[in-house]
Amino acid sequence: MKQPQWLAYAWSELGQREVRGATDNPRIREFYREAGLKTAHHDEVPWCAAFLGACLERAGHSSTRSLLARSYLRWGAPVASGRYGAIAILSRGADPAAGHVGFLLGETDTKVVLLGGNQSDAVTVATYPKSRLLGYRWPDEAESSDAGQRSNLFERALAHVMEIEGGYTDDAYDPGGPTNHGITLKTFAAWRGAELTPRTQESLKAELKRISKSTVRNIYSVRYWQPARCDDLPPALAVFHFDAGVNHGVTGAARLLQQAAGADVDGEIGPLTLAAVARSGIDDVLDDYADLRRRRYRSLPHFWRFGRGWLARVDKTLKLARDVAKATNAQVLSTSSQQQGSSNMTDSTQSTSKWWGESMTIWGALITGLSTVLPVLGPVLGIDITGDLVREAGEQIVQTVQAFGGLAGTILTIYGRFRARQPLEQRSMLIKL
Repeated sequence: MKQPQWLAYAWSELGQREVRGATDNPRIREFYREAGLKTAHHDEVPWCAAFLGACLERAGHSSTRSLLARSYLRWGAPVASGRYGAIAILSRGADPAAGHVGFLLGETDTKVVLLGGNQSDAVTVATYPKSRLLGYRWPDEAESSDAGQRSNLFERALAHVMEIEGGYTDDAYDPGGPTNHGITLKTFAAWRGAELTPRTQESLKAELKRISKSTVRNIYSVRYWQPARCDDLPPALAVFHFDAGVNHGVTGAARLLQQAAGADVDGEIGPLTLAAVARSGIDDVLDDYADLRRRRYRSLPHFWRFGRGWLARVDKTLKLARDVAKATNAQVLSTSSQQQGSSNMTDSTQSTSKWWGESMTIWGALITGLSTVLPVLGPVLGIDITGDLVREAGEQIVQTVQAFGGLAGTILTIYGRFRARQPLEQRSMLIKL
């Protein structure tokens, strides 16, 4: 059974628990921010929806960004029966606004088994009466497809960064200090919610050396990709900006991007910055961004030691960004071509154009006109013709043409089965009365 990505993130937080008293578990406070909530509440505030939303956001899906569990009743698409990893929404007491939400692991006739947050004040696996179940939800197909594309882009950008960063280093000249896969000891300590002191430094360094790939991925997603607004940028620029955020810091990278795009430089990527990016040519922004990064590196005091690697990093990242831009453009052109082909096929299929001789409207007008004109002109030409005679002759002609058309159509249909390369030709017909 394939596990949804959001469920993998949920499992990685198993065991996180509230801290009694005035202090808070920093990981739980982080859930609020990851779920798109502006305020990081204390861990005593009901946080089941914050935990679930954080896991969805990490997996590239937009959550409801609400603390209300029942907000997920309007999220995604309903699932008729229990589905592994589905979002299960439960009632809570008699309050019609209260509820609980978690990820479905299994069910019986009377119980549902959920992996969720704020279950006995922790991230745990727990069972609940099925009588409390309000519904199951799943990301809708369009949103899932978009999330999949964003996730693939992040994975590509992450692989690039990890290849450049390499493994564990502790260079005395590196201001970042001990680093593993690009994660500094200070960043790792903050992620763990631990205080970095001379007493804890060695134990934290030992943990950093053993850091798991899933933890590395989570840190890069939550602390760099998402705050840098990479999902809101064109793919090529997102890849380049993510690498800059890792190396220059999220705020520092934001300032460089704003300079490159001609936006106000305040270190916060908002609607004005995104609008400036949208107005600019991606190639020009990438070139300017790369130049700004090179200048930034050259201004640093440790350029003498790390400068060659830093400049090579810019070149490699710029090449990756251009490759992504080419792939994106090719995909857009392919999609446009497919849509155009589909449109042409639809137009061709729906076309009802036919030879004018098959039109009863034209024949009716022709016969009506002749039955009016010929009886007047006939005596002048020495011909005795009545309107009824013209109409009768015209009806016979129509019947003959229809019969001939039916026979010809049958013959052409059979012939077309063997050879469908003959172009259509204009047909002429002489009518003698």
